[in-house]
Amino acid sequence: MKKIKVLHVLTVLDRGGLETMLMNYFRNLDRTIFEFQFLVHRESGAYEKEILQKNGTIHRVPPLNFSVRNFLKYQKELDVFFQNNKFDVIHVHNNSFGYYPLKYAKKHRIPVRIIHSHISSLTDDRKKILLGKYLNKKIPKVATQLFACGREAGKWMYGNNTFEVIPNAIDSQLFSYNIKVRNQAQMALNCQDKINIINVARFNKQKNHLFLLEIFAELLKLSANYHLYLVGDGDLKPDIMGKITELGIGEQVTLLGVRGDVAELLQAMDVFLLPSLFEGLPVSLIEAQASGIRCVISDGVPKEAILVEDNVKVIPLKKSAADWAAEIKEFSAYDRKDVSEVIKARGYDIVENARSLERKYLELLQKNS
Repeated sequence: MKKIKVLHVLTVLDRGGLETMLMNYFRNLDRTIFEFQFLVHRESGAYEKEILQKNGTIHRVPPLNFSVRNFLKYQKELDVFFQNNKFDVIHVHNNSFGYYPLKYAKKHRIPVRIIHSHISSLTDDRKKILLGKYLNKKIPKVATQLFACGREAGKWMYGNNTFEVIPNAIDSQLFSYNIKVRNQAQMALNCQDKINIINVARFNKQKNHLFLLEIFAELLKLSANYHLYLVGDGDLKPDIMGKITELGIGEQVTLLGVRGDVAELLQAMDVFLLPSLFEGLPVSLIEAQASGIRCVISDGVPKEAILVEDNVKVIPLKKSAADWAAEIKEFSAYDRKDVSEVIKARGYDIVENARSLERKYLELLQKNS
């Protein structure tokens, strides 16, 4: 039987939320039926080795920027790529700018063309915002199916057009609370006697790390028994390191970099802190809830991302860092338990969602071929 060729288009195969979600599906889809390939816009990424080991294929095009010359070159590269490579399904994860690969996928008669929204806003770059709004209106003309990670991400990108929510599913058993793993992870970090706070996110403006550090500095005024772990990397790392120095909290903050053992790290933690300016539906929050820890998030995070209500507190971004600290201190004491069945019941376990995505691909192929 000829395999169904699915091309996923994204920026880079690093350990971000979007990429982690995509890898969860890649690991669990039936590779006797589907052949996954990837088109990326960067030179390398943390997940590439695993993809190649599982016989996946990775293609590259140059990154898109905002010069006229680059726009023309980028579109030419896409045109040549789709002329030389044939697929049954293209599944694009580049939000508004996914218009361009979809445009050339349509030109070269790929029958199923999916756009998948993962955010509910763009940065404060005026050029990106204006171009994004323009492209959002054009996307339904080149896509055959509109997907979103959540309702807010879908409404932002598609307006009144009909779209389907595809959960940012995880392996709930991998993240379920395990006291033995917790003890081992805490010993490895030497943090058994601390209240441990973690943030897992790219170091960019959206994730609001500078405010997070101000919150943590206020927490330390209430108790010296806290320690903060930042998992991730990104362009704002120098600013984050400078802020840590400015606040004088270097001894109480550990930068762990990009990690492949987030499930184990979460076991060692007590509080997950996410004061993002905006989100689509963060995979890191789903993982944190699955681990059973308390989660403190901003009102920039969609409420639909709250799966374990008793373990999540929402604090408005307009509140001060001192207010955040006071609420975190009050919220952080609890009896931790295994909530994996709750994650499954809410529809966020990867096994059933992988089967569902397989059915969607097959249905869309039948409909559009």
